[in-house]
This record gives sequence, structure tokens and C-alpha cells, in this order.
Amino acid sequence: MRWALVKVCLAVTTMVVVAFAVPLGLVIKEMARDRAFSNAEREAAVVVPALSITTDRDQLERVVASAGSDDGMAVHLPASDGRAAVDLGRRRAADADIAAVRKLGRASTTEVPGGSALLQPVALSLGTVVIEVYVPESEVSNGVGTAWAVLAAVGAALVVGSVAVADRLGVRMVQPARRLVEGAHELGEGKLGARVPEEGPNELRLAAVAFNSMADQVVQLLANERELAADLSHRLRTPLTVLRLNAASLGGSAAAEQTRTAVAQLEREVDTIIRTAREAKPQTAAAGPGAGCDAAEVVRERMAFWSALAEDEGRKVRTAGVDRPVRIPVARTDLAAALDALLGNVFRHTPEGTAFAVDVHNGEDAVIVLVSDAGPGIADAEAAMARGRGSGTAGSTGLGLDIVRRLAESTGGDVRIGSSVLGGTEVRLWIQLDGREPVRRGHRGAVRRRRRTVAGRS
Repeated sequence: MRWALVKVCLAVTTMVVVAFAVPLGLVIKEMARDRAFSNAEREAAVVVPALSITTDRDQLERVVASAGSDDGMAVHLPASDGRAAVDLGRRRAADADIAAVRKLGRASTTEVPGGSALLQPVALSLGTVVIEVYVPESEVSNGVGTAWAVLAAVGAALVVGSVAVADRLGVRMVQPARRLVEGAHELGEGKLGARVPEEGPNELRLAAVAFNSMADQVVQLLANERELAADLSHRLRTPLTVLRLNAASLGGSAAAEQTRTAVAQLEREVDTIIRTAREAKPQTAAAGPGAGCDAAEVVRERMAFWSALAEDEGRKVRTAGVDRPVRIPVARTDLAAALDALLGNVFRHTPEGTAFAVDVHNGEDAVIVLVSDAGPGIADAEAAMARGRGSGTAGSTGLGLDIVRRLAESTGGDVRIGSSVLGGTEVRLWIQLDGREPVRRGHRGAVRRRRRTVAGRS
């Protein structure tokens, strides 16, 4: 592409230079010839007044000598009154040419050795006098060679300059296009980190922007697919927990043992799927404008589900702040999955009989959901929040808390782990209502006030 552009530019520029330089060179040559003969006409015009005054040979010789130089002028007097024709000065034109000019009465030029001769007729009383002015070839072509050399140099400079510019333009166009092709090949080979520098001509720059955007979307779609696989797999933990608890109450029969073994095997398979997908880039899309759910209603619904299991294990359950609607910009299914992840962790990682509570606090710019338990607590809260690591216990992947964290961050909020008033772990889910950065000032006091309310109700 680069050399093709250079060849096209070279051909076009050469044609343009030839189309302009050749006519211009001919015009310059013609202008030089016209200049030389114009000077000859002016020299001939100097002699005309003297001819109208006198025809004396001596006087005319003096006039011719003063008007011409280097024997460049001659005056041809016709024969009259018995006088023979007289030629003053150096004659170069042929008799036939002089006779033709005298007969036609019009100026003419004729070729003579070494140049040309201008024959100018002048009508007098004694007849038609012909003034001959010699124009040497050097005067006709004076400056033409220099002008042609300048034109040739300018034309060559234009051709060379256009080729250089075309080469630079070709490089500027070819390199971004080549990088775009290489990036497309790399992306097609599975190298998801392939990106193209956004430079070059405007069209190629826009193509690079579009390619990079497409690559980002491909990476994001793949991450979302893996994220969805991990999330869906983690949601299977809720029914698995129910099956495990029910299997524990079946007794010691062979069928019960087989059921427990199958449930354990299924839990291991789910853990394998989660760990396989844990490298996906975290992302949780926030609900769009006007979308969302009633957090209080979702908490009541999920607590009704988990309360049955809590009753079987002898766990005390408390809820607070769910008696009035609490609108949040989160999809209902996402909030339900986050609550199931938190409550599932309580059942999975605390002994039977451990109490837990769910508290919803509705503020002006945020909603806080507290899930507290009276279990042994979490020794390393930062490690528990790390995706793919979990608390370090068997069956813990850390994905449950990661689901909760992504839900909060999609609204501009966050998740923190601390100690609860019940003596165990407290997970605080901060959901921002307007999508702004969380306002840290004063929220701890609000949480403490809510804790007092929960403690008072216990």
C-alpha cells in the first residue's frame, strides 16, 4: 500500500509538472523572441525620421551608424530619377526578400546566417525604403536556457517533494493499518490483552478506538459469562445447605448415608466450578434508573425461608427495620442472592444453635443492611473478602462475600466485616441510593444507634 501510494503520487506529479512546464517553456522562448524583435523595431524606428528629412548618403550613414551597432543595421534605398539603388550598412537579407517587403509594404522577418533579419518598409516620396535590422540568434534565445533550467529544477523538486510527502503519508497510514491488522489477528488467536494505539489519520484512529472498545467488550462479556457461572454455582449452595441439613436428620440408615455422601459430592463439585471461574473480572451492573426493589420486602421473604432451617437447628432469629418499605437501586434477584450468600455463610460456618440477626437501616442517601451472628467470628476479615480465598475453612471460596461486595460497589457503596453486638461476625452492606461515593461521616454513629436498637429488642 505504501509503495503503491508513492508510485501513484510520482506518476501524477510528473504528469502535472510536464503539463505545466512544457507550455511554460515554450511561452518563455516565444517571449524572448518577441523581446528581441521588439528591440529591433525600436532601432528601425530611430532611422525613420531621418529618412523623411534627407536621402543624402553621408547623412544617412551617420544616422545608421548612430542607431545600429556592430553592423547590425542596413538601409536599402530604391532606384529613382536615374539613380541606382543604394544599400547603406551591412546587408544580410537576400534581394528577393527585400523586393517582396518593398512590394507588399509590410514588415517581415527572414532567416539570415547567424540569426534573423527584420525588414521594415518605410514609404517616402522617392519610393519604399527598407530598413534591415539584424537580430542574432544569441539575442533571440537570451535567458531561455536559464529559464528552462530553473523550470526543470523546480519540476524535479516538486516530484521529489511529492514522493517524500507521499512516502511519509504512506507510512502514517500503513503503520496504523498494519497494527490494526496485527491486533485483530492477536485477538482472534485468543490474546485478549491485544490493543491498538489510537493514532494516525482520523479514519484509522476511529477504527482503532472502535477496535479497542470491541476488545474491551469481548473481555467484559467473557468475564461476565464466567462471573455468571460462578454466581449461579454459588446460588446452588442454598438448596445444598437445605439438603445437607435434611440429610443430617435422616438418621443412620444406609439410604441416609448415601444421601449425605451424594450431597457432599455435589458440594465438592460446586466448589470446583466456583474455583474454576474465580479468575473472572468482578463486575455487577447496577440497576437502571427507576429500577430496584423493596429491601424490606426481600429481607422478610428470605428470612421466612431461612427461619425454617433456623428453627430446625435451634437458632434464634431477629430482624429490625423491615416494617416499612425501603427502596434501593438494586435488582430484587441480586439482593436476594447477596442475602442468601450471607445467611448461608452463617449456617455453614457457625455451630447449630448460634443466633443471628438482620437489621435494615434506611438513611437519607444510603441503606445499610447488617447481618450479625453470635458465632466464633472471622479472624482475618481482609482475607475473607479476597475472592477465591474465603475464610480458610473447608468449602469456603470467598465468592459469597465477593457477590455481596460487587452488589454494594455497583451503587457506589461498600462492604465491611466487623464484630457484632451478638459476639460474632457482623457484615455491613452499604448501598448508596444516588450512586455517589459513600459518605463515611456519621454512618458509624448511625450503625451504633441501630445496634442499640437491636440490642434493646433482644
